Amino acid sequence: MLEVLAVLSAAAAGGLRLALPLLLIGLLQGEQLWSQVPLLRHFSPYWVVGVLAAWSFLEIFLAGNLWGYRLIILVQLCFSPLVGALLGMTVATATDTPQWLIGTLSGLFAFVLQLVQVGWFYRLGKLPRWVIVGQDLLCMLLILFALRAPKQGGLIALLLLWLAVRSAKDWQQRHQRSRRQRLNS
Repeated sequence: MLEVLAVLSAAAAGGLRLALPLLLIGLLQGEQLWSQVPLLRHFSPYWVVGVLAAWSFLEIFLAGNLWGYRLIILVQLCFSPLVGALLGMTVATATDTPQWLIGTLSGLFAFVLQLVQVGWFYRLGKLPRWVIVGQDLLCMLLILFALRAPKQGGLIALLLLWLAVRSAKDWQQRHQRSRRQRLNS
């Protein structure tokens, strides 16, 4: 059960940010760096650190500009399933579940969280700076919890899933109300 909670925690981090959780996973591995990450272990660690650090800084600095944030959201929406799958397969090391199943489920979980972020972005127009900083801190905490305290990280991930379901239900109800109002007028 702890493996499932760790996978959920890592996938949730991949649903919030792309490069930051992968960078943290590599740096927390010590000398092994990305030897446990399925796709990244085939590349030079120097290149991986450079690319992930550069994208992490881009996520932070482009978030202040509306067009930059739209670009970040688009890239995150496209790549969050891949990052979520990589993080889930990296954390799940001692389970009998097939790797493809873990990768698929964690990728879908990351994609759902990213879709909710896109929905909030288009609902609010632009996320406040404190929300972006909070996402970064939550992303780092989820990775730390996935590696060190999977029970707490998994509970936070399940809370994020609950918030995603509540948001989707709220959006659906608002859409139905506005549709009824348009039909009545």
